[in-house]
Amino acid sequence: MSAVPATSAGVDPSVPCAPEPGRVRPSVDPDRCEAKGDCVRVCPYGVFEIRPVDADVRAGMSWRGRLKSWVHGGRQAQVVAADRCHACGLCVRSCPEQAIRLLPAAT
Repeated sequence: MSAVPATSAGVDPSVPCAPEPGRVRPSVDPDRCEAKGDCVRVCPYGVFEIRPVDADVRAGMSWRGRLKSWVHGGRQAQVVAADRCHACGLCVRSCPEQAIRLLPAAT
């Protein structure tokens, strides 16, 4: 099954995705993300958005992660629709900070 039509923003239509969503859930490491938005641009399923970092997430970040967040305007990629993920891995490959992992979904 093809990931998306060739007209999608920079997405390779030959990359196979799982036919059904829900096998995995994407996870963004807040200590690594620099809000460049590559994941948002390549995801054909709208799983990510760039949003302000919540105070509770910021509190759990390392001092370096908090500094990076501040430098990048206090915004980071966040998973907003994990249930739509088809495990194609485009987000993982596109992230220059290697901040995204696909984890097995809870059963």
